[in-house]
Amino acid sequence: MKAVRIHKHGGPEVLQYEEIPEPSVGNQDVLVQMKAASVNHLDVWVRQGIPGWKVSLPLIPGSDGAGIIVGKGEGVKDLITGDKVLIIPNVSCGNCEQCVNGDDNLCSDYGIVGETCNGCDAELVSLPRRNVIPIPKNLTYEEAAAIPLVFMTAWHMLVAKAQVKPEQFVLVLAGGSGVGSAAIQIAKLHGAKVITTAGSDEKLEKAKALGADFLINHHKETISEKVKQFTENRGADVVLEHVGKATWQESLKSLAKCGKIVTCGATTGADVGINLNHLFYKHQQIIGSTMATRGELFEIMNFVRQKKLKPVIDKEFFLKDVAEAHKYIETGKQFGKVILTI
Repeated sequence: MKAVRIHKHGGPEVLQYEEIPEPSVGNQDVLVQMKAASVNHLDVWVRQGIPGWKVSLPLIPGSDGAGIIVGKGEGVKDLITGDKVLIIPNVSCGNCEQCVNGDDNLCSDYGIVGETCNGCDAELVSLPRRNVIPIPKNLTYEEAAAIPLVFMTAWHMLVAKAQVKPEQFVLVLAGGSGVGSAAIQIAKLHGAKVITTAGSDEKLEKAKALGADFLINHHKETISEKVKQFTENRGADVVLEHVGKATWQESLKSLAKCGKIVTCGATTGADVGINLNHLFYKHQQIIGSTMATRGELFEIMNFVRQKKLKPVIDKEFFLKDVAEAHKYIETGKQFGKVILTI
């Protein structure tokens, strides 16, 4: 079968589209013929090499995707060949206290498909049964592949961690990103007023179409000043932060009293400063968040079925053109998700 593999860390040129043996299928596994996979910033970081994190190479990247079951282990009784399924990115032991309690993203063995094990950028993928769920009938394979990683990340940040409420002001940084475009929809679903940022007026118009109430062009305007203007000097109750060093100080300045910054990443760097006086005097919170639980994905998919949440796809590439897809992601031009068709 054909697959994309990383044999060494580096630029897009290290992504090798090559012929490899088909994966084996265990007793509790399913074999999925992949039809689409999405490209996330996580794939770029895995390809480049994450400081302090050892990745076992060679590795097939790709954390989320969709396809058809073409084989299964004898222990899999509830799925049949031909079923259309979506890949759940979470990797966990399934047996520890956290997993049993439904907090599998807190498992000590937690990982992500395409980072800690082979991923979705291949014609065939073998995964445990618990890593697939049926695709809603109203979705294409490409649309399904665009959902898991970014919607799970944004949902856990806003709903589980920030506990977003109606009429709160939510600042979503980088509204054109995968996480940002998902977060705008999730915040609106919960009745919040959404302020979002982007680097172009074209992206801001697309964010407005998704439901954003207030728009900030971060190349032309100061984020914190506009947030104070939009909120009548109150500030944002919730800041969804995933950019890191480049926006951190503006995120802090934008935060209201008793406000919460929820962070899931550091695209522009992780070394940031904090004024502790402001933090405790204003009763503010800084909350870390990684991915979501499997259960939260089921909640998300219920709203997708009702068409209250929708995947946002910017551009599609063929699997063999994965290097071009990575280059495109690194330009930052996309609004929403980049998809590989397989």
